[in-house]
This record gives sequence, structure tokens and C-alpha cells, in this order.
Amino acid sequence: MNQIAAKHRRTIWLLGVALIVCILGSFTLGHYPVPLNELLGILGSRLGLPIAPFWTTQMETAVWNIRLPRVLLSVMVGACLSGAGASYQGIFQNPMASPDILGASAGAGFGAALAILVGMSSFGITLGAFVCSLATVALVFWISRHAKGDRVLGLVLAGIMVSSLFQSGTSFIKLVADPTNKLPQITYWLMGSLSGAKWSEVCFVAFPMLAGLAPLLLLRWQLNVITMGDDEARAMGVNPQRIRLGIVVCSTLVTASAVSVSGMIGWVGLVIPHMMRRIVGSDYRYLMPGSMLGGGIFLLIVDNVSRNVTTAGIPIGILTAFIGAPFFLWLITGKGDHYEH
Repeated sequence: MNQIAAKHRRTIWLLGVALIVCILGSFTLGHYPVPLNELLGILGSRLGLPIAPFWTTQMETAVWNIRLPRVLLSVMVGACLSGAGASYQGIFQNPMASPDILGASAGAGFGAALAILVGMSSFGITLGAFVCSLATVALVFWISRHAKGDRVLGLVLAGIMVSSLFQSGTSFIKLVADPTNKLPQITYWLMGSLSGAKWSEVCFVAFPMLAGLAPLLLLRWQLNVITMGDDEARAMGVNPQRIRLGIVVCSTLVTASAVSVSGMIGWVGLVIPHMMRRIVGSDYRYLMPGSMLGGGIFLLIVDNVSRNVTTAGIPIGILTAFIGAPFFLWLITGKGDHYEH
């Protein structure tokens, strides 16, 4: 058992190293490539190290104002979506659970579409998506509290119903939006993209993301207990309702934060936890950090493909679906794949 645990810990460390390598490699890719030596010099000088500039001003601007915010958002969004997906799959004991199961993504899409329709700024669109995402999940909770029968099932069914309602609202906004100006902007946002990432967006979502991810990491052993059933959890001194509520709140917070700055990006929260489960097993002590690291790596790689394949860039939501769907089919049909409670 100790050997297995040691192996999983090594895997987590290797994922961390792989993430750092991918981050550094992302700066060197693009239509304006930045050599690694200049990249390290720019980052070091920005951190206060006494390094004489041996790079151009254009190179420093590209790294600090354009590429670094986008790379950071890619990692943060990927980690949040994947961590939320792993959490939902555990508390609902459903391998098909994903970050949008409670309507967070549908609410964010409605909020962003409404903000675009009324002509709000870029920050206003992000704020509208974030607030509507949280409000949607709050509505789901309120409905589930008044539903009869199993509370968890009522929560899931309420999420499906409210998601459909807000998707209809988004469709109506697209119907009445100006087809030459507002409609293309709404459509592009809904496809998901990290192009045009700004430091203001990084700062806006950094705190809620951290406030959600940290408890998910701290509660991962309680999540292990909950997956064994409520009776077993109570016998071990764990309050399943309280832990489940805390995990749902934290997962909703990170999902709302991620979607508000990235748009509708699917499959990350479904595919990556399944892949990590095959690599490190179903023990959430390793599955949760593995999913967060794997999600960051995956979305960073996909975003690099998005911004380098064409000059205009491909919406990242299209690529995650194009890559994620076949990969998920391979995962569920491959030998040895199974979901452990």
C-alpha cells in the first residue's frame, strides 16, 4: 500500500513538472516566438532581479501583457473545471457528472449574452456571467429544497430544468440581438475562447478560484468517505450533508469563475478526471490534485493549438469538444477502465 501511495505521489510531482514545462513552452510558441533565454530574462526582471535588458520592448510587451495573462488563465480555468468535475463525480457518485450539472455554465452564458445585448464593457460581460452563474446555482438549490424525495436526485433534476430554462433565455437573446454586431459577439463568447485575456480578468477570478480550490484540496479525504455512502460517513464522524454542501458551493464558485472569463468550454471537467482516475486511481487524496494539474496541462495545450493553427485562432470550446469526445470514447471503451465508488 505504501508503494502504491509513493507511486501516486511521484505521479503528482511529475504532473507538476510537466505543467511548468508546458507553461514555459507556451511562451515560445506563437506568431511572435520568444526564445527561452529572453523569456527567463523578462520574467526575472519583472520579479525584481537585476538583469540588464537583452530583449526588445516589443518582446517584453508580448510576454507580459499578452501571453502571460492568457497562459495563466488557461491553467487556472483548466484546473477549476477539472477539479469541479472530479468533485461532482464523487459527491453525486455519477461518472457522467460535469461542472455544468447544476446549471452554472448555462447561467453564465445567459448573463454574458444579456450583458453583450445591453452593450456592457468586457469587464461587465465577465461580471454578468459570474453573477448569473452563481444566481443560477442558488436557484437550483432553492428548488431542490422544495422538491420531494431524494435530495441529491432533486438537486440534479433541478439543475437540468434550470439549465434548460436559461439556455432558452440565451436563445431568445440571440434571436433579438443585432445580427450584424451583437449576435456574432454572443455566438463567439458561447463557443469559448481565451483570446484577449487581460490582467484585470486574472485578478478578478484569482481570489474566487483560490477560495474554491483550496477547500476542495483540504476536503479531499472527506470526499473519499462520502463515496462509500452516507451511513459509512456518519459512522466515521463525517457529516455527509454538510461536506456535500461545502463541496458543491466550492465547485460552483470555481466553475462560475472559470466560465465567466473563458466562455462555454466543455469536456474538460468530464474527460480529465476520468483520465486521472486511470492514472492515480479513485483515491481523492491523489485524484483531486491530479485532476487539477491535468486540467491545467490539457487546457494549456489545447489553447496553444487554438492560437497557433490559424492566424485568427479557433474558439477553444470547439477544440475541447473535438478532442475530448473521441478521447472520452476511448477511455470508456478501453481495457481496464471502470468507475470505482
